[in-house]
Amino acid sequence: MGLNVAQKLIKSHLATGTMSPGESIELVIDQTLTQDATGTLVMLEFEKLGLPKVKTELSAQYVDHNLIQSDFKNADDHLFLQSACRKYGIWFSPPGNGISHVVHMEQFGQPGKSLLGADSHTCAAGSLGMLAMGAGGLQVAMAMAGFPFALKMPRIMGVKLEGKLAPWINAKDVILEMLRRHGVKGGIGKIIEYYGPGLANLTAMQRHVIANMGQELGATASVFPADEQTKTYLQQQQRGDGFKPLCADADAQYDEHDHIDLSAIEPLIACPSSPDNVVPVREVAGQPVYQCYIGSSANPGLRDFEIPSLMVENQQVHQSVSFDINPTSRQLLEHLTQSGALGRLVHAGARLHQTGCNGCIGMGQAPATGRISLRTVPRNFPGRSGTPEDQVYLCSPETATASALSSKITDPRDLNIAYPTWQEPDEVEVNRKMLLPPSDIDIAVTLVKGPNIKTLPDFPPLPEKITGILLLKTGDNVSTDEILPAGATILPFRSNIPEISKYCFQRIDNAFYKKAKETPFDSIFILGGENYGQGSSREHAALAPRYLGVQCVIAKSLARIHRRNLINFGITPLLFSKKEDYDLLIEGHELEISHLGDQLLQGKTINIENKTTSGTVKVTHDLDSDEIKTLIAGGLLNWVRQQTND
Repeated sequence: MGLNVAQKLIKSHLATGTMSPGESIELVIDQTLTQDATGTLVMLEFEKLGLPKVKTELSAQYVDHNLIQSDFKNADDHLFLQSACRKYGIWFSPPGNGISHVVHMEQFGQPGKSLLGADSHTCAAGSLGMLAMGAGGLQVAMAMAGFPFALKMPRIMGVKLEGKLAPWINAKDVILEMLRRHGVKGGIGKIIEYYGPGLANLTAMQRHVIANMGQELGATASVFPADEQTKTYLQQQQRGDGFKPLCADADAQYDEHDHIDLSAIEPLIACPSSPDNVVPVREVAGQPVYQCYIGSSANPGLRDFEIPSLMVENQQVHQSVSFDINPTSRQLLEHLTQSGALGRLVHAGARLHQTGCNGCIGMGQAPATGRISLRTVPRNFPGRSGTPEDQVYLCSPETATASALSSKITDPRDLNIAYPTWQEPDEVEVNRKMLLPPSDIDIAVTLVKGPNIKTLPDFPPLPEKITGILLLKTGDNVSTDEILPAGATILPFRSNIPEISKYCFQRIDNAFYKKAKETPFDSIFILGGENYGQGSSREHAALAPRYLGVQCVIAKSLARIHRRNLINFGITPLLFSKKEDYDLLIEGHELEISHLGDQLLQGKTINIENKTTSGTVKVTHDLDSDEIKTLIAGGLLNWVRQQTND
């Protein structure tokens, strides 16, 4: 039997294990990606490993999240990251170069390669025929050190695409259709592979839009073949010599199937406050909007700016709307300047922001209280925009622009104007001067550490007995934004765990930090519902709770990246064997687990004694032997040190 593209990519990078769904495997990693919101910890972790240089084919560090320099913290961290890149042999992309996923695709993406990124949207590079996955920063640091990446072999969902997108329909509408069908949990434990005749009508950057938001489905990765569209993109970027064809065998099979007729897709919109709360735009049309926002890693291509610029030509954005334009890379900004698109947007009333993640991660551009913001970003989790109780809708650039002109949510097909004519250029002007390559010369470099950069805390091994309090019980689909928020106030403390921990679970229980510091117990338990820890890969959402004493998370199910981050920092993830047992545990209950390490090694059932009710709750786990050893050691860094010392 032949192989599909995902299986070919995995097979060519398989270090250990067998390619059977659910089995533990390890993969060789060719490239790594870090950004400044996560990269500071990655570099501190890599420093602790004591290696002189990275061992990957290519590692790149981008500054794209924490661009607001309201004081010294972000600026100091940028200098630290640049010094770490010089010391360890890493490409450095400074502030202003653009969003990591876009710049990596422009400059380094290559069919057939594996890419591991300390950002959950690293999966966007699957658009080029790469095996691209997000992970916690510590696992990325390990990959930089030459260790393989461990995961469970995913199931492969094949999505057959036919037809062609109609005018006014964007690739964003395709991934929103996937979210409407499958929800934010539909991709858990899966790689989503797109194939079929419809691919011939989707450019590499349109595929990027779809692959990027595969993370919102919970997927391990999204994969496209490397075909003529891929070749065309690489030639456009003057990197055509890096093209390598990669496609599924004629008799390839998939574990699951779906089918999309691109010609039948209509404009869609994700209503607050989840990416899968998707309806046709016409169902919510007419509601007044305050902000329409174009840009982000989820809609980063030339088309996503050129078409809006032509839509507003000789028109004026409504005076009640903030029309925010976020160019996604320096290269794209240069092109928009030369083509006249930027002038058209600005003349129509657009507000131009610097190239970077900006409002997508809550770094400015927060909407007004109670007002609707239409955004082309990948997520609309509660409060992520920076405004509590926000009203963020996710949509295409066409829908956002139509709504900016009309001042209300508008299906772009209802504008009564002709769809703009625009053609992808055969070649773009490539400017790599602001990318700083690794030095060919071994030079002594001292890491530049400002006063906000603190040493990573050390954690002890797993204790013989865990006695603690159930301090927080959450619902379903709790995101890492709710566990440890981002935003302009909090993210500057990303390299200062004691300080950033003060914001832990702030959006769920504003008193959590105070309760954690005042509890008389040595350990804290957290209770989660379905899909606990979805969203961003930021390991602060595991590291900060661990710093406060969280020893165990019990959930109905866990998101892939967050589950592994918990293990990496010595927090034991347990699962309800009977989901109705979730109702038996209440905040304030005193819980105890004896001989947890032994129980993990001996079987799948773990007994939790409820000291408050004098009852016992049986839970289970899905840990493999290496993950159990990591937990017993007190986390991944401890485990690696043990292996090194042995």
